Amino acid sequence: VSPRVQNILAPALPGRDLAPSSLLPRPRPPPGPAPRKFGFPEGSVELYAEKVATRGLCAIAQAESLRYKLLGGLAVRRACYGVLRFIMESGAKGCEVVVSGKLRGQRAKSMKFVDGLMIHSGDPVNYYVDTAVRHVLLRQGVLGIKVKIMLPWDPSGKIGPKKPLPDHVSIVEPKEEILPTTPISEQKGGKPEQPAMPQPVPTA
Repeated sequence: VSPRVQNILAPALPGRDLAPSSLLPRPRPPPGPAPRKFGFPEGSVELYAEKVATRGLCAIAQAESLRYKLLGGLAVRRACYGVLRFIMESGAKGCEVVVSGKLRGQRAKSMKFVDGLMIHSGDPVNYYVDTAVRHVLLRQGVLGIKVKIMLPWDPSGKIGPKKPLPDHVSIVEPKEEILPTTPISEQKGGKPEQPAMPQPVPTA
């Protein structure tokens, strides 16, 4: 990255908004007045789109998927359970979906759907939990969507972090021990025996 040009790498899904030809490595100027809004000079920002490897483990993709389902009129419970099942089938360790707002009637409330394992504290949250928040503008009001996905541990680093959890214990298989066929005597820890000093021969 040169001082004059800022590169922005954004995860994206190929589909309606992103054609397959627009994926890496071709840079695109960011649309709209975003560079001017954040104080970047004109032409100093390059936007790169990176294809998401596993969409089931991407919280942004699943939050957008749930948003479109709710905009299409699908029931909240059915839409959330569908997203929850897809995330867990993609290999996630755990997930949590929260939808809050005027779900039915005038009283606002929250519905939480949880499956699997989820951590909430400590340093591993920063690289094990992927979080996304989206808003849905419906006729009766605005609904809030929050999706949290706990990624699995992956030593290759493709679908999850390489670093294992601090409380993870891996038991190594013991090596095969070759037993001696004949008894062997070994002296350990003792001082080696000094050689006997030659006795002087008496003279007549």
